[in-house]
Amino acid sequence: MEPRISLVTLGVDDLERAIRFYEHCLGLPRLKTPPSVAFFELGRTWLALWPRESLAADAGLSPAGSGFRGFSLAHNVRSPAEVDALLAHAARFGATVVKPGHATDWGGYSGYFADPDGFLWEVAHNPDFPHV
Repeated sequence: MEPRISLVTLGVDDLERAIRFYEHCLGLPRLKTPPSVAFFELGRTWLALWPRESLAADAGLSPAGSGFRGFSLAHNVRSPAEVDALLAHAARFGATVVKPGHATDWGGYSGYFADPDGFLWEVAHNPDFPHV
């Protein structure tokens, strides 16, 4: 297997709300797609938003579930000020700031928000991370 992730699909409760958040709050470039799904191109990886029930049915699983999902998505920025600004911006678009920006024990600065469907995002400034 080649080392890469081609697509991350989030099962969302309200597709239109999720599209607004990812397109207008985070500024992700939306691709032309049918009305039942939304794709955003992020370099070589795509983010897909699909109704939770549809994603669960496609996988043959129950759509029930809540609480911590056991993973987070992460976005690295160039400075601690950008961490705080993005957390505040996401909150204005309906995200919940789960953990405000703070100095970390690994020498960086990070905070967390949950999108309107509860998906956890870390926003971090890591002075040693090469991909920003």
